[in-house]
Amino acid sequence: MISTTGISLQYGGRKLFEDVTIQFTEGNCYGLIGANGAGKSTFLKILAGDIEPNKGYVSIPPNARLAVLKQDHYQFEEEQVLRAVIMGHKKLIEIMEEKDAIYMKADFSDEDGIRAAELEGEFAELNGWEAESEAAILLSGLGISEDLHEKKLKDLSGAEKVKVLLAQALFGRPDILLLDEPTNHLDLKAIEWLENFLLNFESTVIVVSHDRHFLNKVCTHIADVDFGKIQLYVGNYDFWYESSQLALKMAREQNKKQEEKIKELQAFIARFSSNASKAKQATSRKKLLDKITLEDIKPSTRKYPYIDFKSDREAGNDLLRVDNISKTIDGEKVLDNVTFIVSRGDKIVFTGPDEIAKTTLFKILMGEIEPDSGSFTWGITTSQAYFPKDNSKYFEGVDLNLVDWLRQYSKDQTESFIRGFLGRMLFSGEEALKKASVLSGGEKVRCMLSRMMISGANVLLLDEPTNHLDLESITALNTGLTRFNGTVLFTSHDRQFIETIANRIIEITPNGIIDKQCSYEEFLENYELQKQLETMYS
Repeated sequence: MISTTGISLQYGGRKLFEDVTIQFTEGNCYGLIGANGAGKSTFLKILAGDIEPNKGYVSIPPNARLAVLKQDHYQFEEEQVLRAVIMGHKKLIEIMEEKDAIYMKADFSDEDGIRAAELEGEFAELNGWEAESEAAILLSGLGISEDLHEKKLKDLSGAEKVKVLLAQALFGRPDILLLDEPTNHLDLKAIEWLENFLLNFESTVIVVSHDRHFLNKVCTHIADVDFGKIQLYVGNYDFWYESSQLALKMAREQNKKQEEKIKELQAFIARFSSNASKAKQATSRKKLLDKITLEDIKPSTRKYPYIDFKSDREAGNDLLRVDNISKTIDGEKVLDNVTFIVSRGDKIVFTGPDEIAKTTLFKILMGEIEPDSGSFTWGITTSQAYFPKDNSKYFEGVDLNLVDWLRQYSKDQTESFIRGFLGRMLFSGEEALKKASVLSGGEKVRCMLSRMMISGANVLLLDEPTNHLDLESITALNTGLTRFNGTVLFTSHDRQFIETIANRIIEITPNGIIDKQCSYEEFLENYELQKQLETMYS
């Protein structure tokens, strides 16, 4: 268990937290959510003792071990991978170092023998003899192969280093686990492994993540950071979001009969309770949901963008034909005879291990670069809007306010029309007069989405659109693309985003493409089955 009493923190004239008193209990997993800049990562640092609040204190039981997912791998660059993981248990590594130093002495005294015996006892109590095997299991589960375990951290790729630091945080089953964006740089297999690990983890977990599928899978509670306070809610992210929206709707309908409101809320709680999966954590959540009273469900004060794509004209049946496109980048062939046809109503997610391949394909389809060979043809009834992974060229050195910036891409030049689209993306009043060159990453993404909405295109191409967005904007974009009646081609690492939008999967592999007309869940099930068959007959 870990708790705070009266935590307050102020930077300059801005109050980040004010009198936050909260308790996180053993056995629960808390998803810490909030808008960008609300202070989620800062609060984790307060809990970890890395930041001192202006007022208040953090309480941790004596002898409870707290572990934190560190973001700075450079401090471990010279460490062997296996040892770097074990270093997550500070007391164990100190015992190992002292024990080794004693045994290295040339003049081994009686006092040394007594101290060594004490250390051996402590070492055994902390499962020291199983330390290397436990570290190896964690690394392998996260996709770090055994041939890398003896290497130094500096010899690994950036994504591999992140996995080592995650294994370091998980090592030794700490009593309290603080995780800041643990799924970043993880592939789907590693994320699934981490989800299962946390489902069986019986200590306290507090996690910050923009991955809604992950939050829904592992969280028993949501801790909402809003207006300097933190409010606890039972349930996962979807339960929190839908219940808060339902409560907001009811708050607006003050004249609605109280009996009807009660019945609607009770039906909502019952639906979520009955839909809990068989997973251990979800079963626990179901029991907690059963105990919720109507007073526990409150409307959220969070603001959500309104993302709504409307096409000016309906596309015909002939949308896009791609014939044998190949492309080499920096001496490496990233696209090899890629061929497919896009039909009206397709919502295609492009997956595959090579990020450059997917981005390159989108750039070719938008005419930004030429293929080495092959061709593509857009239907004459189509119009395209493009969301690139790198949007810097749209903002760097641009001395325009947001109204004038968006006006460049609008047929209707009137300010009221343009402000309407900016307002949907939370740029209202004076916010719409900010300079485009000084926007944050998330604000730039929202501007690019305004640009797409104002285009009236009937085909949308989006390359990793959820990068830099907060959960509110991701949810709004997810809803907008699900509702859009045109055609969508997109890439994403957000599993829930893919599962709820895509009706077709195109995986780009070194040996060509795999094209399946199915849901993403069905695609993954078939993928796992194929891997099992390959293992059986290899």
